[in-house]
Amino acid sequence: MSGKLTHFDDAGEAHMVDVSGKDTTARIAVAQGFVRMNAATLDLVRQGTAKKGDVLGTARLAGIMAAKRCADLIPLCHPLPLTHVSLDLTAHEGGVAVTATCKTTGQTGVEMEALTAVSVACLTIYDMLKAVQKDMVIEGIAVALKEGGKSGRYAL
Repeated sequence: MSGKLTHFDDAGEAHMVDVSGKDTTARIAVAQGFVRMNAATLDLVRQGTAKKGDVLGTARLAGIMAAKRCADLIPLCHPLPLTHVSLDLTAHEGGVAVTATCKTTGQTGVEMEALTAVSVACLTIYDMLKAVQKDMVIEGIAVALKEGGKSGRYAL
């Protein structure tokens, strides 16, 4: 790590990083998160009987839409031409695991898009189920894998 925060200039002011000199490479990022809930709430998800409808399908679409709008939400993110966004939402004991995969070919990575997709998918799950359980917990949101660019590969 260089010790210099790239989103601040020499005067300490926030700015968008200039990536114009970087090589265009294939980029991928995978992020994950988990929505912890009780067994009765999880049964609603598994059975598809939540009052607001298909929890996992709606959360999947919300995550994809969020990844596509990441630069509108995070002030210094570059708008990226995403070539692929997918979300895997799986009911496990204790809750729902959410994994987002984002891909692009460009000059900067897609970690923020993957993290945004997971975050919004988890928030959507919470929103759709909060009427039956208000104490659900969203946890563990992290980058699990990043590939491409100068820094190469990173995996949890």
